Amino acid sequence: MTVYLDATALTALHTETAARRVVLDALAGDPQWATSAITLAEALALADRLAAGADRADLEDLIRLTWDRLAVVPVDSECIARATSLLRDQPLRLSDALHLAAADRLPPPVQVVTFDPAQIPVALALGMQVLST
Repeated sequence: MTVYLDATALTALHTETAARRVVLDALAGDPQWATSAITLAEALALADRLAAGADRADLEDLIRLTWDRLAVVPVDSECIARATSLLRDQPLRLSDALHLAAADRLPPPVQVVTFDPAQIPVALALGMQVLST
């Protein structure tokens, strides 16, 4: 199985919240971790909202260290085509559709870790396992 982290999961991994335990448990159960190319930008923007000063710099460093361990699914024409299809059929934002399109390119089974409620029902409908709070 591959564990797919969206930006909410990547950020939660490095914050003292209940969501952190969900991410840690998912990662402990599988050595294959993946994400979309858009995740780093989203996670760093989240870090700016969650922390300030030295705490923000530390959070950014932790996000970047984890980023180096992730297989990154590119936002290429195939990903955009799949995201477009999802956007036409599902009530999603573009970033959510890109995450799900990236996760959908991974060999099944895929376990999606997200704390974004819009992604959960669509991921389940696509046959993915979902971990959230």
